[in-house]
Amino acid sequence: MPIAQLISPQTLDARKEQPGLVILDCRFALEDPDYGQRSYAEGHIAGASFADLERDLSGTVLKGVTGRHPLPEPAALIERLQAWGINNDSDVVLYDDGPGAYAARAWWLLTWLGKRDGVFILDGGLKAWHAAGLPLSLDAPKVSPGNFSGQPDMSLLISAEKLQKRLGQPALTLIDARALPRFKGEVEPIDPVAGHIPGAQCVAFTDNLGSDGRFLPADQLKQRFAEKLGERSPSDLVAYCGSGVTACHNLFALCLAGYPLGSLYAGSWSEWINEPARGIATGE
Repeated sequence: MPIAQLISPQTLDARKEQPGLVILDCRFALEDPDYGQRSYAEGHIAGASFADLERDLSGTVLKGVTGRHPLPEPAALIERLQAWGINNDSDVVLYDDGPGAYAARAWWLLTWLGKRDGVFILDGGLKAWHAAGLPLSLDAPKVSPGNFSGQPDMSLLISAEKLQKRLGQPALTLIDARALPRFKGEVEPIDPVAGHIPGAQCVAFTDNLGSDGRFLPADQLKQRFAEKLGERSPSDLVAYCGSGVTACHNLFALCLAGYPLGSLYAGSWSEWINEPARGIATGE
């Protein structure tokens, strides 16, 4: 079974009463941290629990040390997954407003803990759900605690120190999921330093989507990433972004295209710039 899977609104609607199915609402807004919880309370897909990026899907921020969304402690994350009713054999559907960035973070975390099948992202998110004319619910989900057990796969991660040592090596493909103006250092609305990691290529996560907000077909995604990889092996690819969130969107899209799961630099730009000696580049 593919590691990255999409589900359509119509298929989810038909399956939402399926025993053992767990649905997580991952909506979030960087500029309004309470947006997701508030939106969930105003209406969500029936049976969905709310997964907050900062409270549930991230760990403690250490100023000057970590990035803005460090990975959660595995034990704490497993406890949350169990509280949402997830078992080892559960099917899990993840959604956000539509682009899939926050849903992809949850997908990556589940993958990191060893759940490699039965995890789906709702293609097009709530935007597609609304477009299909499907209803929302105000009811709290009925959840029985799950028994999910996982172990973090540290081979999926690369530290800042190890990445710094690999910079300049011909085999490395380093992709940055942020928009081009941020990559080039022309604007920086979030972090105190603008630019990108030397040697990186801009691969904006939004370009994994079509005009309808759904993921591009696998062959188009494969062509997109093939141009970035060139003759290099996809096994040497490293993805990053501003804080380790939208990079997961690129990793999900790579898997949709049939590539193996690349490495995540989870600290990303917001961690990288804590140490100026690591190097900063601007422009293309």
